[in-house]
Order: sequence, then structure tokens, then C-alpha cells
Amino acid sequence: MANHKSAIKRNKQSLVRREKNRQAKAALRTIVKKFTAAVDKEPEAAKEILASVVPAIAKAASKGIIHKNAASRKISRLSKRLHKSASQGA
Repeated sequence: MANHKSAIKRNKQSLVRREKNRQAKAALRTIVKKFTAAVDKEPEAAKEILASVVPAIAKAASKGIIHKNAASRKISRLSKRLHKSASQGA
């Protein structure tokens, strides 16, 4: 347990940040799952969902919630998946 006043404050701050990061990651996972479900069922709707997923991933990377390379990799894989399903459907 922290003894100094500054250490107590730092501990409180880290708990608040941890909770915010957990919520942000959960929201990100939810929107990605929504996209993946839409890709298989209706690719046209998935294009619109991808347009909202990409900025959400980029924002998470800019806030430091996920690493910028991980964000880039996720965006790339999701785009690739959409393109692959669209070409198979045609």
C-alpha cells in the first residue's frame, strides 16, 4: 500500500485510467464484432460499419489504448476481410 501522499494519488489515478482503458477496449471489441458479423451476412452494410470502425481504432491508437502498429494491423485485416468477402460474393 502506498504511504506517501503523491503515491496514493498516483494509485488512484492509475485505477481510474485502467477502468477507462478497459471500457474503451471493450467498446472497440464490440464494434469489431459487429463488423465481422455483418461481413458474412451483408457486405454492403459492412462497408458502412467499416467506415465507423476505422476511426474508432485510430482514435484508440491515438489515445494510447492500443499500439499504433496494432491499430494499423487491425484496420488492414478488417479491410482485407471485407474486400475478400465482396469479391467472393460477386
